[in-house]
Amino acid sequence: MNCELTHERIVTAAYGELPDELAHELERHLSDCAPCRKEREQVLELKLIADAHPVAEPGPNLVARARLRLDEALDALPPKRWYERLGERILNNFASLQAAPVAALLLLVAGAGAGVLGGYEYALNRAAHAAEAQAAAPAGIKVQPQAALPALANVASISGIVRQPNSEIVDVSFNQIVPRHLEGSLDDPQIRQLLMMATENTSSAGVRNDSVALLAAECRAGHSCQPAGIREALMVALRYDRSPKVRQKALEGLEPYVADDMRVRDAVLEAVLNDNDPAIRTAAIGLLQPDDADTSVRQVLYSVSNSDDNAQIRNVSRQVLSRVPEIQ
Repeated sequence: MNCELTHERIVTAAYGELPDELAHELERHLSDCAPCRKEREQVLELKLIADAHPVAEPGPNLVARARLRLDEALDALPPKRWYERLGERILNNFASLQAAPVAALLLLVAGAGAGVLGGYEYALNRAAHAAEAQAAAPAGIKVQPQAALPALANVASISGIVRQPNSEIVDVSFNQIVPRHLEGSLDDPQIRQLLMMATENTSSAGVRNDSVALLAAECRAGHSCQPAGIREALMVALRYDRSPKVRQKALEGLEPYVADDMRVRDAVLEAVLNDNDPAIRTAAIGLLQPDDADTSVRQVLYSVSNSDDNAQIRNVSRQVLSRVPEIQ
């Protein structure tokens, strides 16, 4: 066990959270390593000093703000792919693998074999699906293979969005190696994926505005607006987009979900607390309805109504609170 890993386990052991088998390994390392023994002594001394001071209970406003910031940070983290999680696991256990080169070699061989077998099975399944699709197609119609469709995972940017008047057809121009465009209905999964990509186009506020406006209209119309898809893209736009127009449209699209989706409600509360546009803050407050199920709404409104620098924001918050007599 190396010293860097030992320092991590010293802290865990100081708070009684290290498993017994790892604690024995830690003690063996400490018996032969004077710097690590000194590190443990310093950690234990620091813990004694911390235990000697009483812990102040946080106020309700601090708890509400901390919860909102934590949710914001978690929302900003991209989901980890399976190979990223595998890489982290390999790195975390690298010290153990150094002591077992045979096991490491076997792991690499097994991984390579699994990759080859998986690729072979994927090729067989792909060919089988293509044959089934062609067999099910009407006579004279050739089914386009999936590989011939645009590889949306490799899209570099969205350069333009045009909706045909009085229709559900949208023409999206996007860039791969060369500029391309794809035309389809707003219900088309690829069109929706491109629109969600367009909400992150940092080079063009107009493209972001068009994409967020279309996605918000879909949500307000009651169409498919799943939490992990369009709804999540609108929450990101509300929290981070630099354009007030884009944030305003994102807020409008999230309105139908404020009452039932806690993550949407937290994003709206974050706008009340942190948005630099008073109009957006006022609109966000108007979407909130305090209730006993989620005390964070009341806590934020009470805090804003009593201490916000903007008189209009304070008045609007008080008006919302006044409509709920039982919490006065």
